[in-house]
Amino acid sequence: MQGVRRTLTASIMAAIATAAFSSASLGQNYPSQSVRVIVPAAPGGPSDVIGRLIAQKLSDSLGQTFYVENIPSGAGNVGVGMVAKAPPDGYTILTPTSAVIVNPSLYAKLPYDTLRDFAPVTLVAASPHVLTVNPSVAAKNVQELIALVHANPGKFSYASPGTGTTGQLAGELFRLSLGLDIVHVPFNGGAPAIMSTLGGHTQMAFSALPSAATNIKDGKLRALAVTSGKRAPEFPDLPTLAEAGVPNQESEFIQCVLVPAGTPRPVIDKLYREIARVVALPDVKEHIAALGFIPVANTPDEFAVQIKADVAKWAKVIRDANIKQIE
Repeated sequence: MQGVRRTLTASIMAAIATAAFSSASLGQNYPSQSVRVIVPAAPGGPSDVIGRLIAQKLSDSLGQTFYVENIPSGAGNVGVGMVAKAPPDGYTILTPTSAVIVNPSLYAKLPYDTLRDFAPVTLVAASPHVLTVNPSVAAKNVQELIALVHANPGKFSYASPGTGTTGQLAGELFRLSLGLDIVHVPFNGGAPAIMSTLGGHTQMAFSALPSAATNIKDGKLRALAVTSGKRAPEFPDLPTLAEAGVPNQESEFIQCVLVPAGTPRPVIDKLYREIARVVALPDVKEHIAALGFIPVANTPDEFAVQIKADVAKWAKVIRDANIKQIE
């Protein structure tokens, strides 16, 4: 009996050692062929630019072609769904935006489950939202704006890039947290939302910082705060909402990298290390900053915790704000 046990134990240990060796070898040999990079957005936008920048740098450093395919249809959900069903071998990767975190609570039916179908690689970069007001609004800071809105219930509105966008969710989190009686006015993109606020049709706006940056610098819009945990390097004098006295308002427009669930961890780790190295390159940092983003490149484990927390956070905001699901 003891001999049988020793034989079984030896067999199990040998199998574990073989699996460990195979897994490590897989990471060392990856990639051995071209890698498809799915960008679930149209060509030319920040998501596409960052996706292509990362793909080119990975091609240069890893010796295989990382080629981009743009699949913007279905609000990006088609491309995301394709990657969810792709073989988990590291040869199909996804470079989505915040939509991959928000859409599961916005859409009644999706071809993927963010938490179940993907393994995080890294959060490449993030851009905060910014709260701006038309200069005619008699509020020089966030606390003055809150007091003004409370004194004039129902008379203030805020513009966002559209229903279900992270801009709206930032605005709704602000509204719900403070019990403000303000009206959301959705537009088809950040530029129209900013134009509305410039024209005074909406007194305030929540938008990604790049959409508003030029008008803030020109004094055509008054920026009151950013929604990130830290101040934006482009506007070092602009406080965060937490510094302005309204905590727990963090929201950012993110650009990240995911792979299908089940992708071997050595492959994920190799992708993470290379992307983190790429993001730290001076020319890449400069390019990302020019798009209005801040480089991040956190670890797969750190990003996994963030995704789980953010999916739950925005699901609650969508539910509490009664934002209707899209069929």
